[in-house]
Amino acid sequence: MLLLSHAAAPFYKNGYLLGCETTREAVVIDPGDEAADLIAAIARERLTVKFILLTHAHVDHVSGVARLKAATGAPVGLHRDDLPLYNAAVAQGEMFGYRIDPPPPPDFFFEIGGSPLWIGEYWIRVIHTPGHSPGGVCFQVGPTGSGGTDVFAGDTLFAGSIGRTDLPGGDYAALIRSIRSELLALEEGTGVHPGHGPRTTIGDERRSNPFLQD
Repeated sequence: MLLLSHAAAPFYKNGYLLGCETTREAVVIDPGDEAADLIAAIARERLTVKFILLTHAHVDHVSGVARLKAATGAPVGLHRDDLPLYNAAVAQGEMFGYRIDPPPPPDFFFEIGGSPLWIGEYWIRVIHTPGHSPGGVCFQVGPTGSGGTDVFAGDTLFAGSIGRTDLPGGDYAALIRSIRSELLALEEGTGVHPGHGPRTTIGDERRSNPFLQD
């Protein structure tokens, strides 16, 4: 799997570009202020973006959606429960004194438990993990025939921490329940790619994350 990530001021949120080495099909996850870097990488790697996928709809994770949609024409996927946040993205930005282009309407809503999405030889399973926001999701990814090798966790789980729950729609108990029931059920070696900060693994977080110790 081709995997590139970029982050940019002011939020330094990780935006991800995943591609299939064989077919050159790709997906962009959470395009934000690093949108120009992602667009340049798409051109450099000669990728065709099949989907723009959002882990949730806080402003730092959607501020680049309009640019990516204009550049690629790819459909935008979101969990329905985060639609109110998504529709309020411009207002969210104004709270921080920050202007964004209004994101385009979602093209589809995720079907939790349905068939996976595909980019070339890689499948993507959408996991509903509410808590940071009502429609927060994570994306488990793996090559054909595998049980999944990586998870893109948005602001659900970080290296040594978890997502904040003091924003509108946040729910601490729901977030911990989501992490324990959905993410910690994954294989120990599963790579965790969070919305902010460095990569980690499920095993490392199970053993040492202070929010997840009994």
